[in-house]
Amino acid sequence: MHLPASIDETAELLKSSGYLAGRDLATVLFLALKMGRPLFLEGEAGVGKTEIAKVLATGLGRKLIRLQCYEGLDVAAAVYEWNYAAQMIEIRLGEAAGEADKERLSQSVFDERFLIKRALLQALEPSSGGAPVLLIDELDRTDEAFEAYLLEVLSDFQVTVPELGTIKAAEPPIVIITSNRTREIHDALKRRCLYHWVGYPDAARELAIIKARRPEAPAALAREVVGFVQALRGGDIYKQPGVAETLDWVAALHELDCVSLDPQVVNDTLGVLLKYQDDIAKMEGSAAKRILDQVRDELRHSPHA
Repeated sequence: MHLPASIDETAELLKSSGYLAGRDLATVLFLALKMGRPLFLEGEAGVGKTEIAKVLATGLGRKLIRLQCYEGLDVAAAVYEWNYAAQMIEIRLGEAAGEADKERLSQSVFDERFLIKRALLQALEPSSGGAPVLLIDELDRTDEAFEAYLLEVLSDFQVTVPELGTIKAAEPPIVIITSNRTREIHDALKRRCLYHWVGYPDAARELAIIKARRPEAPAALAREVVGFVQALRGGDIYKQPGVAETLDWVAALHELDCVSLDPQVVNDTLGVLLKYQDDIAKMEGSAAKRILDQVRDELRHSPHA
C-alpha cells in the first residue's frame, strides 16, 4: 500500500486499524512518512506508543520488525553476530578436505551465509511489500553507548560490518522509536527524529477508543469506566492507569457480566486497573465509592450521558 497523501488519510489509516489519533499525532506521523524521518514518541507506559507502530505496519501492509530494548543491549543482540558454531564446522571441513590456503579459508567463514541478522540489519534489507516498519521500543531502557551506535543507522540507514563492509538500505525503513522517559535521550539522537508526546486521552477520545476496541461492552458501563479512570488520573496515585489498563478493565468487567460499576466490583477488580499495592490500598473501600458516586452524579447531569 502507498503512503498516505495527506494528514486526513494518515488519521484514516490509523483508524482503519483501530487506532484513534488526534490531528496533532496524525500530522507529525504524516510528516515523518513524507520526509523519511524517524518518529520519536515519548509518553507514560500504556498510552499507546507501541501500538502506533503496529497499526501503521498493518495499515500499510508492511512487515513489522521490533527491537525490544533492555539494559545491556549490544550490537550482537540488536544488529548482527556471526554464527561461530557454523564457522567452526566450515573450518574443520576445509581442513579435512586438505584446504591449505588459510587466508582463503578465513575469508570464506566470514561470508554472509554465516551472518545472523538481528532486527536493525533485517530492517535494512529490501522487502517485496515495501520498506518495513522498524519499532525501536523503550529506548530509554538502554545505555548511551547503544544510543551512539544508533546515530549511524538513523542518519544514513546503514550499518558497518567490519568483515563485510557497509550495508546500506536501498529503501529506508519507517522508524518508530518509543520511550517511557525513565531517563533523557541524548539530543544528538532526537535531532535525527521528529518528536511527539503521547499523552493520556481526554474522556471523549477514551470512550471512542473503548467503543472501537471493546464494542461488546455496554455503553453505560463504558461511560462509567471512562469517568472513573479519568478521575483516578487526576488523583494522588503513584502510577496512573493507561489506555491499555482501561481496555483490560473493560474486558474484565465484561467477562464478569457487569453492565455497570458498583463499589464491590470496583474493589474486586482494582488489580486489573492499578499495578501498585499502595495505589490499590488508597482506592479500596470508601475512596472507590466516593469516586464512583461523583462519576454517576456527573453522568446524570451530562447532556451526552
